[in-house]
Amino acid sequence: MIREWKRIFSIPNFYVILLVIPPLIFFFYGFIYQKQFAKELPMAVWDEDRSFTSRTLTDMMEQNENIHFTATVFSNAEIEKLMKEGKIFGAVHFPKNMEADVKKNHQSNITLYTNGAYLVPAKLIYKGAAEIIIKGGLAVVLQKAVKQGMPAGEANMLVQPIKLNTTVLYNPDFNYQRYLTPGLITVGIQMALIVAAVLILNLEFNRNTMDELLRISTSSSQIIVGKMLAHLCISWVLFVLVAWVVFPVFELGKPQTDFNFFILFTLMALACIGIGIMLSAISNNMLFVTDVALFFTSPAFVFSGFTFPRWAMPWYDQFYAKIMPYTHFLDGFIKLYFMELPLVYAADEMIKLLLFIGATFPVATLFFQKRISQYLKNQQQ
Repeated sequence: MIREWKRIFSIPNFYVILLVIPPLIFFFYGFIYQKQFAKELPMAVWDEDRSFTSRTLTDMMEQNENIHFTATVFSNAEIEKLMKEGKIFGAVHFPKNMEADVKKNHQSNITLYTNGAYLVPAKLIYKGAAEIIIKGGLAVVLQKAVKQGMPAGEANMLVQPIKLNTTVLYNPDFNYQRYLTPGLITVGIQMALIVAAVLILNLEFNRNTMDELLRISTSSSQIIVGKMLAHLCISWVLFVLVAWVVFPVFELGKPQTDFNFFILFTLMALACIGIGIMLSAISNNMLFVTDVALFFTSPAFVFSGFTFPRWAMPWYDQFYAKIMPYTHFLDGFIKLYFMELPLVYAADEMIKLLLFIGATFPVATLFFQKRISQYLKNQQQ
């Protein structure tokens, strides 16, 4: 273990992957979402009615934190042009005679344009604008009922007999930094640990240091356990950096979850190291196993279900997701970190990570012992 510690701090392949790149990426991810919220999204207004009602609805939408009117247009073509140029994310169209039609009890259609190429801004604009337009329509009906002599309370019950109250839990403000940064940081850790681990054994052959290693022990289990402990210690250094430095800097820290987070993180780290060491033990082609590790880890964030539910993916994508430690870590992380649940709620995810550990290290030990035996045989010849 001590020898592997020295190698980690002296070989660029290790210390760059494990100690230089991760902190840079952690802070990089944090600063990307420094604004935390997508607010004041630029929109255009196309007002053909030019009435008190259209102006009132426009003013009400402008008060919404998600919407900011930056342009006035007079046609569909202008809306499309501004969207193509990236100057607006949406627009609203008030048709001619809208107010007059409403007063005559005729239905009037307001058109809301959103840019579906940008899913999140489109949803935020729709949420803000639709809420106001619906309220505006209800207000018109309520006003008519009151003018006809109906008591205000009775009119309100008639207009809106069922009222919807919404409560958003665990990230009520839709804070992008609080939601995305922890996920991106932890998937980056998985990638770093696996990519570094695939080099653990092959670098001994690549750098002609096997004789030095075998003077300490010829037991593959001793060698693998020692190297695993050294890399596990490095993963704990990364945990300290994330939980006690990066998270507090970006106001993401939840001290009450640190212990549970640490347990789950340790299991993920061991699973990642196990996969890397297994690949390194199976093949002596360092370039090949590095490519396999990168191919295996790169899509982890997409397949994990963090941004799109896994159950909605094709079965083969769901299978791919299940053979990555990060998927199970993420399921547990959401429970323990975001929802602040007790450790027992992540028992299933911890068992799955233990299965990774229980499968990869014995396989790595078996294959590496064969390579040691072959190496010693070749040396004797």
